[in-house]
Amino acid sequence: MTSSAPQPSGTAAAAVSSDASDRRRWFALAIVMTAAFMDLVDVTIVNIAIPSIQRDTGASFGSIQWITAGYALAFAAGLITGGRLGDIYGRKRLFLIGIGGFTLASALCGFAANPEMLVASRILQGGTAALMVPQVLSIVHATFPAHERGKVFGLFGAIVGLGAVSGPLLGALLTEWNIAGLEWRPIFLINLPVGVAGLILGRKFITESKAPKALRLDLVGVVLVTAAMLMLIYPLTRGEELDWPLWGYLSMAGSLVVFLVLVIFEQRKARRDGSPLVELSLFRVKSFAAGIAVQLTFGVGLGIFFLVWTLYMQEGLGWSALRAGTTGIPFSIAVSVAAGISVQKLVPRFGRKVLQAGALLMAAGLLLYIWESDRYGMDITSWQMALPLVVMGLGMGLIVAPLADAVLSEVPKEHSGSASGLFNTVQQMGNALGLALVSVIFFGAIGDRLTLAEVGPAFANAFEHSLWWVVGVLAAIFLLMFALPAHPKQHVEGGADVADGATEEPVSEGPVGGEPAAESVLTR
Repeated sequence: MTSSAPQPSGTAAAAVSSDASDRRRWFALAIVMTAAFMDLVDVTIVNIAIPSIQRDTGASFGSIQWITAGYALAFAAGLITGGRLGDIYGRKRLFLIGIGGFTLASALCGFAANPEMLVASRILQGGTAALMVPQVLSIVHATFPAHERGKVFGLFGAIVGLGAVSGPLLGALLTEWNIAGLEWRPIFLINLPVGVAGLILGRKFITESKAPKALRLDLVGVVLVTAAMLMLIYPLTRGEELDWPLWGYLSMAGSLVVFLVLVIFEQRKARRDGSPLVELSLFRVKSFAAGIAVQLTFGVGLGIFFLVWTLYMQEGLGWSALRAGTTGIPFSIAVSVAAGISVQKLVPRFGRKVLQAGALLMAAGLLLYIWESDRYGMDITSWQMALPLVVMGLGMGLIVAPLADAVLSEVPKEHSGSASGLFNTVQQMGNALGLALVSVIFFGAIGDRLTLAEVGPAFANAFEHSLWWVVGVLAAIFLLMFALPAHPKQHVEGGADVADGATEEPVSEGPVGGEPAAESVLTR
């Protein structure tokens, strides 16, 4: 006798399937955003622990620079290729490979026996992050319909803001607590449980997606870019330490030749198969060319400031990691507040002037900081630093949030993915270059064979000297911004769906998969 139990109707079955699918995509969102948060925190967490790393491992100042610059360089070199690999072989697959590699590299960083192993592990970390991070918003694009992405990217922005604020504080706490006598090592080891969970849950909940018309790889372009940057950055980081040998000057001059070879090769590759690493035709768009210059220069300024600021507070003033970390909280909050206001309220009304006001505000904050450092010397307090840091943070917030729209607003739609990838890559390169320049600008201003009593004042003077350089960088940025559109177009995510049910599969050229990533703009 057959059972007469009622079976679910087609509509009910579809509803059950839809609910299950809805749960899966929100789980997938939580996983990829956690990975993005992990990457963001891992960058901001390191600076605050640098003095502890130096004391524990005996790392030279050159090694300290490479612990930060090596990550930025590897991340920059692999960003565009990481996005294309996801388009070709699957975003889920590359995300899992990336997060697995990032977790392994974090373990190697945490258990590094010497500075050389730590530098190598950080470079591996940057390379695997370049596989993981570009998939994050590409997966969001493939998982969520266009009308929901505004809400999703709003959530992503909140995660970015949280990471920017919590990274230095978390690094300070983990270093200060000295868990199990491991000193700085927990700042890397904390990634292990998060990474393993992301790997296991990602396999279960993330849906695979590929781009139907993915661009080909340009591995020769990657090699040329990496070689040119190494030939420029390595001599800068070691020059002061080695008394500027001849090979360093030859290497830096040779990097210009390699960049020229890159341009020639990319032109030929564009004609041959239309998939160069760098779409050189984009530089015919004046606003894009100027914006890339702004992004590169801005990255240089940030790379210089954040490293010398940490060294000034901890090595120069003798502050603990926790005190240095909490001193930066007003800056982080100011950046987040100004970033939200600039996009929602100010840019639609005042356009490019908002970004230029941001550059002037940052410069004003730096000048105020220089004055305070000179006036109060070694007796300066965290409270006295709060005002210049807030002014600087407000200025930075006015720049970082609307800059991507200003740079990309006049780029042809068919090249938006390439433009976005290049925009994010250039900032990482600028950051690596800024970190390398610290040896010239900061350590070059500190004399040799200092007595204990001379260390603090020498670091304070070098800090003030470095800030003048950053002021000069911001003046250059202010002038370059005149080439940006007076009123950039505002890109509203989710404003329209693809017509007639077509599947939207953006080609991901950077962290955003066709959209500029706030994550990479706010950090490094």
